[in-house]
Amino acid sequence: MSTSISCVVPVYNGARFLAEALDSILAQTLPPTEIIVVDDGSTDATTEVVNAYARHVTYLWQANAGPASARNRGIALATGNFISFLDADDLWHKTKLERQHRVLTSNPAAGICITYLQNFWVTELSHERDRMRDHDFAKPMPGYVCQCLLARRSAFDAVGRFDETKRLGEDQDWYLRAERAGVVREIVPEPLVYRRIHDQNTTYQVYDSQKARGDLLDNVFKHLKHRRANAPE
Repeated sequence: MSTSISCVVPVYNGARFLAEALDSILAQTLPPTEIIVVDDGSTDATTEVVNAYARHVTYLWQANAGPASARNRGIALATGNFISFLDADDLWHKTKLERQHRVLTSNPAAGICITYLQNFWVTELSHERDRMRDHDFAKPMPGYVCQCLLARRSAFDAVGRFDETKRLGEDQDWYLRAERAGVVREIVPEPLVYRRIHDQNTTYQVYDSQKARGDLLDNVFKHLKHRRANAPE
């Protein structure tokens, strides 16, 4: 099987950081064969930023429908036999794709590979960074988020796409469904993804809403229900 990697970049009003994200994709030691930017109804200068990268990316605009919808639109357009994602405000280490691809090709039974994740704070939130300096949230952790994923296309055939009814936790939901579907997972235990913490993060925007809390709890309840139903007698 040839090495063809699609990278999907969902963005909503992400002009401030998008160029850095795209630069980190283009700097990969194993570059993706295509970069698909799905603009989820931005009203800022996102289009202007993308225009500067026009020869490197495929650009699609849609009315605002949430990150799960944007990622699914990207998957539908993707032609690669491996699929990856990077949010418009985050960054990849330059060897991220190469190392994940090496792991997956060395284990043909594995459908997905994740890396560790390192959070970092913008200058305006330095007070929060300092307050959480010794917290686990400030330390490298397994990245069960889309930015840390490299998946065979067959994994999405087995698991399905992201749940568009969820505005938060759609990635957590997908990983739990992948586990229930028996998709074999590999992990690169090093932080190869850097998640930027700023006051416009989707999590900051919706985490306190009743629906967001409900989406996260629903993920957990569904997973526990499945485990109980399939527990040995």
